[in-house]
Amino acid sequence: MTRNLGLILIIAGVAGVTIAIIAYQVARFLRGSLKLVLQRTSFQPGEIISGSLNLLAKKPITGHKLTVSLIGVETTKTNYNGKPQSHTREIYRDEVLVEDARTYSAGYQARYDFKIAAANASQPEFMNPGMGQVLASAARILSNTRSTIQWRIEARLHAKGVDLAATQRITISRSSII
Repeated sequence: MTRNLGLILIIAGVAGVTIAIIAYQVARFLRGSLKLVLQRTSFQPGEIISGSLNLLAKKPITGHKLTVSLIGVETTKTNYNGKPQSHTREIYRDEVLVEDARTYSAGYQARYDFKIAAANASQPEFMNPGMGQVLASAARILSNTRSTIQWRIEARLHAKGVDLAATQRITISRSSII
């Protein structure tokens, strides 16, 4: 009997989380949409990424700010005691303010153009300079560690209630980064 109760609780928990995710997505859809348009998706370090975002407010929205961000997430895979493990962390974020706080009326539509620079190894916030990079590279080689960086552009209307957001993956050449 207690075995069935545990299974029922697990199923109820999964169903509850699923319903919450669906409700959040429906609330976001009913509020409006944000569409991200990039001229291309492959870049060299330091190159300018340009694009636009289209905002549609289906209902009135109190916006705190409208931003576009370049985000880099590193996934490190290691083999520890014969077991593969992975760790993910955000290693880079550059945010551009597109519009300050304002209220968007129902039916509001607009297109906003933006430009943001692709990550460059010469930027001090990207990686530890000098000897720190050398030691980190040596540690990765000795510990059988592989890492990859996933890049994305994220447009977000930070708003009261549910935010509107759009994301697109991009590629930044590693030739000058690591």
